[in-house]
Amino acid sequence: MDQHLIALDLDGTTLNNQSKLTNETIVTLRALAREGHIVSIITGRPYRIAQHLYDQIGIKTPMVNFNGALTHIPHEHWDKEYDIELTRELALDLLANRQELGINTITVENKYHVWANQASNDLPEFLPNKLRKDQLLNSANLTSNPIALTIQYQPEHEEEIIKAVNEKYGDFVEPRVWGGPYNILELIHRGTHKESGMFYIAEQYQIDRQNIIAFGDEHNDFEMLDAAGRGVAMNNAIPELKKIANDVTPIDNDHNGLAKYLRDYFKVAI
Repeated sequence: MDQHLIALDLDGTTLNNQSKLTNETIVTLRALAREGHIVSIITGRPYRIAQHLYDQIGIKTPMVNFNGALTHIPHEHWDKEYDIELTRELALDLLANRQELGINTITVENKYHVWANQASNDLPEFLPNKLRKDQLLNSANLTSNPIALTIQYQPEHEEEIIKAVNEKYGDFVEPRVWGGPYNILELIHRGTHKESGMFYIAEQYQIDRQNIIAFGDEHNDFEMLDAAGRGVAMNNAIPELKKIANDVTPIDNDHNGLAKYLRDYFKVAI
């Protein structure tokens, strides 16, 4: 089979419901990499909470973080690495107006660093539950433009926050509400989504669109699955994603649905 780019969302797709990689998934992805396919993680997660998963799989190919705003090869100097920044002004403006906008926690990140106005225990895997003094979000500590900005807000203020962001920064910022039970708003650079990183990786390896297969389960996977040659929604995916996907895995993420689908599709024996 021709070389493929296998684009993998993490949460709800490659990971089970305990946010873990199963041995079956690891073995399957390693087998595909040995056959010459480009196995790439394309996730909304920041690098700080995705690196260990990349290392567990044992791949050496590019990965995408922050929903397309950072594409790089971990542990290597890659001259084709890129990031798409927001602005320091945006972060400090939201910080100054957080109380009137109903914002609880503002988390700002780049590839290696994270800052927040306060620690949060609500979502410890994604929001920092401990902060050093130099990680407190303020004008002295945040000296450069960040890549990503996440807002944990009071639900009754959602529309107000989105309106405020769009009115002042809508020319380059795109607000996105997380799915699920969390009141989380993510700000990304307008026009930057997972498919941006997916196509960039495909270009580096000269892989045609028809040979890109992408997997996902949530709203932030929509553009990636829609753009891939073959977009596959997980059995546990939201209905909207299943509607635009080329296929749906018969089994969900908590029962090795991704690994089983890949083994059948690529005829891989493990």
